Amino acid sequence: MVKAIQIRKPGGPEVMEWTDVTLSKPGPGEARVQLHAAGLNFIDVYHRTGLYPLPLPAGIGMEGAGVVEEVGAGVTEVRQGDRVAFCNGPPGSYAEARVMPARSLVKLPRSIDFETGAGMMLKGLTVQYLFRRTYKLQRGQTILFHAAAGGVGLIAMQWAKALGVTVIGTVGSEDKAELARAHGCDHVILYKQENIVERVRELTDGKMVPVVYDSVGKDTFSASLDCLQPFGLMVSFGNSSGPVPPVQLTALKATLYLTRPSLVPHTATRANLEEMSADLFKQVLSGKVRIRIDQHYTMADASQAHRDLEARKTTGQTVLLP
Repeated sequence: MVKAIQIRKPGGPEVMEWTDVTLSKPGPGEARVQLHAAGLNFIDVYHRTGLYPLPLPAGIGMEGAGVVEEVGAGVTEVRQGDRVAFCNGPPGSYAEARVMPARSLVKLPRSIDFETGAGMMLKGLTVQYLFRRTYKLQRGQTILFHAAAGGVGLIAMQWAKALGVTVIGTVGSEDKAELARAHGCDHVILYKQENIVERVRELTDGKMVPVVYDSVGKDTFSASLDCLQPFGLMVSFGNSSGPVPPVQLTALKATLYLTRPSLVPHTATRANLEEMSADLFKQVLSGKVRIRIDQHYTMADASQAHRDLEARKTTGQTVLLP
């Protein structure tokens, strides 16, 4: 028996239970991983609330790092004793150990510790596909990135700086503005006090931006569209403020483009997962991207971690420890 967070019904943070679960031996294509840390992400909230429904009862958590304890038949991706990290397997990383598909695991470089590995994979690979796949950024461009001081945002600020891209970032407080600037954000908009569209127009001399990255959703969607140049791309990759209401096609004025990407299709093949992970590890090992772990919780206290995340009290990365 091992301890793990389980949910039996969708709902608030209180539905998560730290309870005993029985693990079977890994079957063909599977590996058993002892978890040293798990990452906290908004997709965990979506799973818990039922916005992204799961078959119940279910585990929670997409991201983690640890050591392979045992592998099943036919596994070639990893072997016993490997240090590994993951972010695209089935939910269940809030656990002392778990059995999961071996193809979802990547080997973690020895110079990257488990907490960093657990806190960087989902958010780091998200930035990788946003900047290198969804819209391939070019040196000299200016972009708008919402939630610049969040977990994805702080990685994005640094990665954009390494690419020679100017970033206009939105944040909710002066403390978060200072944090975003410290990680490379060129211009910060306090969205609760300033008009986003007017500030972007001012900062770009009226040219606006070719791409907007928006994980906030309902509260920023309309303003994001108004910040785009003709033929610009609106990238809606989250909804921390709530789902975006139905959108009329006429909202895409000036021949705008709209996409709703997610990580899973980008990492659906082993080759893509390894290529994207190698790019992320390269950025981290070079020092161009630093992974900031600002909050630690025990897995048994996952409910409080979710409350703080939803209240926007967290910055950088948050990890849960067994």
